Parts: sequence; structure tokens; C-alpha cells
Amino acid sequence: MKLKKFCALICATMLINSTALSAENDDSPSELKAEEIDYDMDSGRIIASGSVFMRHEEAAAKNPENNVPSEVNADTVDYDMNTGVVTASGNVHLKYGTGTATGGRAMYNTNTKEAYLLDNVVVIRDDLKLTCESLRNDGYGRMQADGNVYGVQTIAPSQKYPKGDTRTFKGEHVDYYPDDKGHFVISTGGIFTSTVDGNFTANYMEGWLDDEYYIGTGDVHIVNPPREMEAGGDRVDYYARQNGKAVLTGNAWVVQKNNTMRGNRLTVYLTDNPADARSDVQTRKNVLPHEILTDTPFKN
Repeated sequence: MKLKKFCALICATMLINSTALSAENDDSPSELKAEEIDYDMDSGRIIASGSVFMRHEEAAAKNPENNVPSEVNADTVDYDMNTGVVTASGNVHLKYGTGTATGGRAMYNTNTKEAYLLDNVVVIRDDLKLTCESLRNDGYGRMQADGNVYGVQTIAPSQKYPKGDTRTFKGEHVDYYPDDKGHFVISTGGIFTSTVDGNFTANYMEGWLDDEYYIGTGDVHIVNPPREMEAGGDRVDYYARQNGKAVLTGNAWVVQKNNTMRGNRLTVYLTDNPADARSDVQTRKNVLPHEILTDTPFKN
């Protein structure tokens, strides 16, 4: 059967009420609007173009965080009802619960919940903004971002952070698990920055944004401008909630102004609260004095 063209308003009404669209898949669009819609009933294929708006009401009602977007805006949308594959292109804007994702092109499967976004991808979820060239969601809570990946988390002002904080992470490839306390993994060449605590780089990096806990291994390098401090080692465990506590292990070193210290394990505090730092020293056992660094001048 040849593709039949209908008036957008009439066709949209027909699609909304069509049992053919909902019989195979509960995540089929419950609303579709466009300047032009082609619907082939034999092949089960819909092609919409011109200011396309699509709503997956069933997906949104069942689970606001469903990997199937609740709303889609794009220049064109191609939907295959048999496979559940939706392809959108041109000014793509997807809505997932309270989050959004934009890009030049997108493809998602309403059956497997997999999704791909390409070309200047921007994802916003809660206090995190993630940009990259391409993004894949495997449908099981894992996002894989590639190409100039840049994540920005904005921390609102609070008693702990009077001026707030902006934390960023960079890498060419980042695995991100938003439902696992904001867990991210940068397997090669990670960069993490904080306007409060400074920044560090490492060959391998991972962190949990919700817990404010980060790990770096391999050629770890920390720079803390407020304290005129640099540090490094084979590994760092960084606890932002504990006064920017950074535990360096393996060939660890710290330089502050003209003072240098080296050891197998060094602990530094990157934010100002020496009282808390001293209490931490008192509660730890079997710690050599030279392994704890506070506000006092370093000893050579």
C-alpha cells in the first residue's frame, strides 16, 4: 500500500485513537503532531516531518525515569511500529521525567529501552549537565559518552559551601550510572576540578557525585591554588565532604611553597578547617606524624 498523506491535524487524531499503534507496544506514541505525517498501515511505519511532537504517555505514566522519553520534539521522526525503533533528526529534544537530552540525531527502541544520541549532545539531569559528541544508553542504567565529554555539577550554596561549588569531570570516554549515586568512570586520562578544592588528574578515575567521593589511580596530580599546594602519587582517595580530605598512597609527595614531603601514604586537607583535620588525626591509629599534613608548615 502506498504511503498516504493526510492533513496533520486529522492524521494526528487518527494516530492517537488508532488501536494499531498500541496493540503491539504499550510504549507506542499516544500523541503525534507534525506539519506532515505519512502512515503506511501495511508496513506499520510512520514518518512525520515539520515541528514534530510525540508523546509516550504510557511510558511516562508507568515510570517517569523510563529510558523511553516521555516527549520528543524534532524536525523529522521515523517510527517503525514492528521493531519499536524511533529515529529522530534535526533539533532533537527528548524529555525523560524531569531531565532532558538534546542533539542533532537520536534513535531509541521502545522495546529494549536502548537509546543513542549524536551530534552536540547535551544531557541535563538534576544538578548535572553532561555534554559530548555521542551518547548511548543501554537500557539498564548505563550511559556511555564519547568525544570531548564534559560533566558539570553545580552545588548550591550551603553552610558547608557558602559560595556553592562547581565540579567538573572531563575525558574522551565516560561511563555514567546516574542511578548509582551518580557514579562515573573515566578509564583513560581523567580530569576532575572543584572551585573549592582545586583539581586533580589521573590515568584512571571514577567517582560518586552523590557521595562526593572520588578515586584516581596512575600518575595522580593534585593542584590546590588556595593553599599553594601540589601533590601526587600512584593513587588518591578524595573525600570532598571531609574537608577535601585526599589520601595519597604509593610514591606519594606533597609540595607547598618551598616545603616538600614524601612517603608511602600522605593525607592532605584541601579546604580550611584545621580543627576537623586534627580530630581526624586523633582517631586514626598507627599513623606516623609525617603522614598527616594540616595547616602547619611542612617539615623537610
